[in-house]
Amino acid sequence: MKKRPILIILMIVSFGFAKAQDTIPQKVISAFETSYIYETALQYTKAAGQIKAVYDTKSYEMNLRLGWLMYYSGSYIESSGYYKKAVALKPKSVEARLGYVLPLAALGSWDSVRVQYEQILKVDPMNTKVNYRMGLIYFYKADYKTAATYFKTAAELYPFDYDITLASAQNEAKLGNNLIAKALFTKVLIIEPNDSTALSGLKKVK
Repeated sequence: MKKRPILIILMIVSFGFAKAQDTIPQKVISAFETSYIYETALQYTKAAGQIKAVYDTKSYEMNLRLGWLMYYSGSYIESSGYYKKAVALKPKSVEARLGYVLPLAALGSWDSVRVQYEQILKVDPMNTKVNYRMGLIYFYKADYKTAATYFKTAAELYPFDYDITLASAQNEAKLGNNLIAKALFTKVLIIEPNDSTALSGLKKVK
């Protein structure tokens, strides 16, 4: 949501107005601009109101924007509805699905979150964030073998990342692979010296 100039350019291409209206109406541009001002002031409901005033159900950009704003306003069900429409309009959109998981997670719909992550990985199998989060999902399900496959992919892309390395270390410890876990916990201490979680983990696998 931070790349606003790019968003405006994409709107020009994809809003789907008639040929006679090959540019975005000024009222739509103004609505987005004003909504950013309200968002900066943390007035998310008012920001959403600007978009709702010109809302087009077939607009991917409007649904994405409203999903974001309603999530931050605490209206998770409404947010998920807008994100769901955005996903339906552009099924291969990673940004829409990543946005969709925000209200789903807030609502505790973890199976639905997992489904969205699986769909993202079909389009973008090397997505670091999603592989890491899928690893966490299976880690907390105590399915450590499955978790390891996701953590491995994430670690191949970001070998020196604190969160990924720590999660991998904890997962290997659960699998009983103490030598691997020890090496990973030690790496965590290189990334983050004196990290209490890594130190605790090392004591358990020695």
